[in-house]
Parts: sequence; structure tokens; C-alpha cells
Amino acid sequence: MTAQQQLQHLYWRAGFGPRPEDITQGLSPAKALRQLLREAEKCAPIESPAFHYADPLGAVMAVQPAAPAPNLAAMRPAAPTAPDELSLLAPRPALTPARKLSAPVLRRRDLTPEQRKQQNQDIQQAFAAMSTAWMERMATGPGQLREKMALFWHGHFACRTRRPDDSLQLLNTIRTKALGKFPDLLLAVSRAPAMLQFLNNQQNRKEHPNENFAREVMELFTLGRGNYSETDVKEAARAFTGWSYDGQNNFVFRERQHDAGPKTVLGHSGNLGGEDVLILIMQQPAAATFLVTKMYRFFVNDVPNPAHIAPLAAAFRKSHYDIADLAERLFSADWFYDAANVGARIKSPVELIAGLRRTLHVQVENPKPLLGYQKALGQALFMPPNVAGWPGGRNWIDSSSLLLRLQLPAILFKNAEFAVRLKDDENDIAPQTTGPQRTVRNTVGAHLPLASLQQLLGATPAAERPRQLAQFLLQAPLRPENLALVQQTVAKATTPEEQLRATLISLLSLPEYQLS
Repeated sequence: MTAQQQLQHLYWRAGFGPRPEDITQGLSPAKALRQLLREAEKCAPIESPAFHYADPLGAVMAVQPAAPAPNLAAMRPAAPTAPDELSLLAPRPALTPARKLSAPVLRRRDLTPEQRKQQNQDIQQAFAAMSTAWMERMATGPGQLREKMALFWHGHFACRTRRPDDSLQLLNTIRTKALGKFPDLLLAVSRAPAMLQFLNNQQNRKEHPNENFAREVMELFTLGRGNYSETDVKEAARAFTGWSYDGQNNFVFRERQHDAGPKTVLGHSGNLGGEDVLILIMQQPAAATFLVTKMYRFFVNDVPNPAHIAPLAAAFRKSHYDIADLAERLFSADWFYDAANVGARIKSPVELIAGLRRTLHVQVENPKPLLGYQKALGQALFMPPNVAGWPGGRNWIDSSSLLLRLQLPAILFKNAEFAVRLKDDENDIAPQTTGPQRTVRNTVGAHLPLASLQQLLGATPAAERPRQLAQFLLQAPLRPENLALVQQTVAKATTPEEQLRATLISLLSLPEYQLS
């Protein structure tokens, strides 16, 4: 594998693809990784007045800053089992006292049809603005590794609410802690109002415990099935009683609803609270293996290699679950650049669209319709299909989505049309009750500048340009028959600019472009 191929592989996996200048500046993969890590150190929150919306009574539902979460990883006095494990002996963080709502929020069932329609429209617009803003960071922002890692955690901590303010607060929490210590991220997410509401922990009270939150924390967030018992779930649910939130997006601990009795979780007994349970979970060796395996599937290969995962999990545990350290180890490993791992993953819809924009410097006049393409392809940000998130892999591809993927470049750059059936969601203004297809038309106003690509090609002869562009755009080898089809299309163009544009659109429309 050439140095350029390695560099492109790194940029696709640790970000959303290379720009032509990333290839021509002559960085080695090692230096490029250090640059990605350095650029990811800063994290500006995603915020805008467009994310605010008003309910039918006129009460503003605005995004509030997230309350700082205590540093769980720092709670590390002498541990009972190993010096690198978190300890139950650590002092518990101070909990925010419960607050009363300053104004009541009208219940959805009390709305008139007109009010419900208006509320749906306001919610939909807020989510669209948030999604567009995050996609802009992915496509054009400097902190590629942070945004890519945040996308991974966005699926790992899958959460779906009707409150844009709650969802945005959770996203910014994830983005802020995406490359920090996992215990801190876990605690902050577990205390987020969006997650507490999504997993029903506001219904988790002493004498009437709700196990949903405790179960998903163990099964999906930390340990995986087979590494805990049903008794552990039941006892952990008791520990999480009283964890709730107020109307200002603040976590609150409702002491009167908390079960203060003795509990036994994962072999440890005592008057355990929610923080104690999270600490106990992170002491389990299975946690590091579970997390590293899931990250390996996302960043390396859908098929995990135990020989690669075991040392990474040991190092992850020893580092007190330092995510940035794990990322650096993963992306600098020799096996990361093995041919079996290059061009082996199907791009998610977000990776496909953000990568298309980033690698070609695509300029967009109206980015909102791009969200419709993402939805048609099966991935709408903030709207995971269930608590397990998007399954990924081959699940991204079916007959209709593959056809749209292949025609998307023509839709964007040649004003082609495509009929597609979009799935309804609860915030749709006009649900497709009759099941007709919607026609996807290019209202994006996408412009494909050629200057950076012309610089990348330099003095390359016209006959060799399709092959050289294929080496930049495609991570999978270009089959000879597809190269011949591209050359036939290019031959119909008359000017050098038309030839270059035809080459690009033809290459972007190949099945090979769907792989990274």
C-alpha cells in the first residue's frame, strides 16, 4: 500500500475523508494522525437561535447549558482489586437539588389539532437546524477526529426525544467528552435529561423500580449481554431511583424517590447509589473488551479480530479508559493499514454525504434537503431507529437505498430526479398515509469546484486522469470494466472542464465509492 493510500484510509476512518490538499502537503500517516489529535483538542458547542422553538402556549423551550458533570474517572483512591480500577471508596459527587418548573408545559394530549401541527413543525425545524449545523462541522470543520468520534458515541448512546433542547444538550455533552475518559462520558450521558427521559428513569422510584435505564446501561453502553445477571439489573435499578431532571435541563436527585436500602450489584454489596453502580461496572474487565470491540467494528472492520482487540482492551483499561489514547493506538497500529481493512466498510449515509462535501469542497446553497437524502438512506441524526442505534454494515444497503446512493451525484450535480419512499416519523408534518413515493429533486444548489482537483492532477495526461482520480476518490480497487465505462462517458465531453466533471460524477456513481 502506498503512503497516499494509507493517508486516505486514515482520513476516511478518523474523519470524513481527505481533501486534495491533505494529500499534496506530504504528511506521513503518523504526522497526519498527530495533527488530527491536535485539531480535535478544541470543542466549540453547537449552538444557534435556530435551535430554539416555541410551544403552542408561547413558552420558549430554549437550549440551556449543560450542568458540569463530576469527574468520575478522577475518583480513584486505593482500589480494592487493582490499582488502575475505579474505587467505591470515592466520595460521591454533589447532586443538584430538585427544582420546580417556572412554568408548566402543556401536555401533548391537551393540544388542539392546530397546536399539535404547529408544535410538530417547530420541533422538526429545530431538529433540522441542529442536524444541518452538525453536518456542517463534519463536512468543513477542523476537528475531524472529534466529530467522527462523536458520531460513533451518538450511535452508541442512541437516544431519541421530542425535545430538541434535550437532544442538543446530550450531543454537546458527547462532543465535549468524546475523546476524554470514558467513565466521565458515561456519567455525563447517564445524567443527561434526554437519556433519563428516553430510558424512563424519571419513572424509576423506590417501591416501584423501572429497570429500563439500568438494563441498557449494562447491555448497550458498557458490558454487553452475558456479563451481568438479571439480579444485577434489578439491584442497579434500585440504585438509580431518584435520578431525574427538571424543566431547565438540569439533572436532579430526588432523595424522597431514592431507595436507600442495601443492594448487591456485580458481587458488591452496600448502600449503593447510581454513581457507585457505574464505578462497579467500569471495574469489570468485560467493559474494556466490549467498548473496544464496538469501536473496532466502527473504525476498522465489521468483523472483529480478537488478536487486535485483546491488547487494545488491556491498554484501554490501564489508561483508566482514555479514549484519545485508545484512538491513537488503534489508528497507528500496523494492522490498521492491512489490505483487508481498507475499503472494507460501507459508508453510513452521514459519512457518504459529509465525505462527498468535504473531499471535493462542495459548496451548498441550501443544505436542508441533504437531510432528506440521509433520511431516505436510513440515517437521520438524532433519530436512531431504537435504543441499540443504527446497526450499520450491510444493513445500510438495500435495493432502494443502493440505487439512491449511486444516483446521488447525478441528483446533486446534474439535476437528476429520483423517486423514493421515505419512512414516516412522529414529527412529519404531512405523513405519507397513502404511501406514494416522493420525488427527490435537487434544491440543494450544490456546486462542484474543480480548482483543488486540477491542482491534484497537475500535468497528468487526459487519458490517465480517470485512473488517478479513482486512486484519490475510491478506497476499493477500481474494476477494469468500470474504468472502461468511465472512460466512455468522459470521451463524450468536449472541453477539459467538462471531461473532469464527467470523470468525477462517473467515479462518484460507482459501487466502489460506497466503501471506505
